[in-house]
Amino acid sequence: MTALLSVRELSLSLPGSQGRIAPVDGVDFTIAAGECVGLVGESGCGKSLTALTLLGLTRGLPGSRIGGSAAWAPDGAAPLDLLRLSERQLTRVRGGQIAMVFQDPQSSLNPLYRVDYQVGEALSLHRNMRGRRAFARTVELLAASGVPQPEQRARSYPHQLSGGLRQRSLLAIALAGQPRLLIADEPTTALDVTVQAQILRELRGLRDTTGMAILFITHDLGVVAQVCDRVLVMYAGRIVERAPAERFFTHPWHPYSQGLLGSLPSLAGGQEDLSFIAGSPPRPGYFPTGCRFNPRCPLVTERCRSEYPPWFGQPPQEVACWEHAAAALRQVTTAAGRAGAVKP
Repeated sequence: MTALLSVRELSLSLPGSQGRIAPVDGVDFTIAAGECVGLVGESGCGKSLTALTLLGLTRGLPGSRIGGSAAWAPDGAAPLDLLRLSERQLTRVRGGQIAMVFQDPQSSLNPLYRVDYQVGEALSLHRNMRGRRAFARTVELLAASGVPQPEQRARSYPHQLSGGLRQRSLLAIALAGQPRLLIADEPTTALDVTVQAQILRELRGLRDTTGMAILFITHDLGVVAQVCDRVLVMYAGRIVERAPAERFFTHPWHPYSQGLLGSLPSLAGGQEDLSFIAGSPPRPGYFPTGCRFNPRCPLVTERCRSEYPPWFGQPPQEVACWEHAAAALRQVTTAAGRAGAVKP
């Protein structure tokens, strides 16, 4: 499957009190057209900063340095490196080809302008639509985003809408440019479960009808199970596991992935206590030597403390974990021993 976006060794470093810190450090992943990829991990692991860096929104941070590459190739065109584009070139990409829905609609929408004006801005910039034509399209986009009475809501100010309607309005703005990739950064976190389910249903429907790819950033694995085809697990600025969603939920490889899934409540009705991951994620600038999960890992070895692991496994499932490699080797050795013990 041809990659729509291919990210290699993405990094963001910033000045800190003890020297430079790298909250995003060597991130690799791909997204294909029409695919929904979940980027998961605890708060502070670098998920949102990864997305903001891809869109050039961290360039203005004092002393920031960005490394790696992000090849963007919609419709089989010659790839463009998003990290090397000028601000003018990025303006054409942002909104028109890649759009982002942020976590907090209250702070993302301008309280001084009606919804139709804010959707209309995107339509004017990316689709050259104005006036009645733009308003008609705004109503269509709001309806497609699940907004009831869209013509009435289009004439409303953000403070006149509920949290769910504000989030849907943000989705309509994002869709105005007909993007090939939608980055959804915790879009349902502040919403109740009923509204959350409705917005997830709208996202699935939009992906199916438009072929739009989605990068879904969240810490909620229940949401990932509902909408994502593949899962990227992030910890302390790095991806530690890549897997198809179904495989991830049934056979996670990394101890961190196993800990995240073990902390989820089960609907099976058992009496077992929920497990938890001891400790807390390290802050940028205080990452441990070796595997960054080693202070919290129940399977830690001396090698984990001294060397960062390379990728093991083969696509579609890969993991950066020494213990997984050792366990796989033990299985192969055991299987070979059993085969040798069987006499013809």
